[in-house]
Amino acid sequence: MSKTSKVITGTNTRLSYFHGWEPASINGGAEKYSTAVLIPKSDTKTINAIEKAIDAAIEEGLAKFGGKKPNKAAIKLPLRDGDIERDDEAYQGHYFINANSTTAPQIVDQHVQPILDRSQVYSGCYARVSINFYAFNANGNRGVAAGLGNIQFVRDGEPLGSQVSASDEFETLDDDDFLA
Repeated sequence: MSKTSKVITGTNTRLSYFHGWEPASINGGAEKYSTAVLIPKSDTKTINAIEKAIDAAIEEGLAKFGGKKPNKAAIKLPLRDGDIERDDEAYQGHYFINANSTTAPQIVDQHVQPILDRSQVYSGCYARVSINFYAFNANGNRGVAAGLGNIQFVRDGEPLGSQVSASDEFETLDDDDFLA
């Protein structure tokens, strides 16, 4: 991986389908650490860096494409449009990348100190993410994939998904309620 095929996102990116603490199997595949990275379309600096990194990954992986540069429309690319590909309000106005790794990412706070409280990083929080792009050609599928690097928590955000906190669902029970 060269420095040109690696990107560190801006501070307005959010995590979705976050599996950074424990690996998970997606669609029955091997267990991996993974997250979808939601990048606002207004973050042109990050989007441009990702597009350049994808181009660099294609150049670095020419051997996987038979030695010649493929037409981008003919291969799978990791940068996807949330307005088109997802019927999810959180993805609207964003591009997204599904990044994964067999190795656990280092997850740090704003001061680059390891985060020990796993509840601090979750689907919906804002984070900077290190992503490395690489070419692949396997089982008839060709394209560029996104490898998950490290994650830096930036700030809290509205949690994504259907998880509701217990304090929002239940009220405190009096001791008399246990006897009923």
